[in-house]
Formats: sequence, C-alpha cells, structure tokens
Amino acid sequence: MDLSGFRQSYSKQSPLAWWIKVHTSVPSCTYYFGPFDSEAEAKRLQVGYVEDLLEENAKGIDVEIKQCHPETLTDFVD
Repeated sequence: MDLSGFRQSYSKQSPLAWWIKVHTSVPSCTYYFGPFDSEAEAKRLQVGYVEDLLEENAKGIDVEIKQCHPETLTDFVD
C-alpha cells in the first residue's frame, strides 16, 4: 500500500505521530497501526490490535509504541 499522499497530508498536520508497531514471528510480519494523537491513546488501543492478531493465530507478538512515519502499514518478510 502506497502511503505517500497520506504521509504528505498528515505531515502537514503533525511532525511526528504516534504509531503502534507490531512484529509477529509467525507470520513473519511487521504491522503499523495509527496514527494516534498521543502515546497514551496508542497504549490504550494496542490491546485490540493484539487481540485481532491472536485471533488470526499470529505467534511471537512484540509491540512497540513509537513516533514515526511508516513507509508501509504491513511488511511481510519472505
């Protein structure tokens, strides 16, 4: 998914938004959920995203809350 238009319009509103970065070992994938206005908002909502991944049988889930501009929202590693 190309986010260039989204990033350009969002970057005009906020220099660095908060995102939930979730890495799973099975499947080997990195997901970004957001953007969020605050770290507290991202922390509060992360549980729902993790629950969804668990329902999809994802394994080895690692969560990080960070300020960034992700290039892609989902990155599968072959």
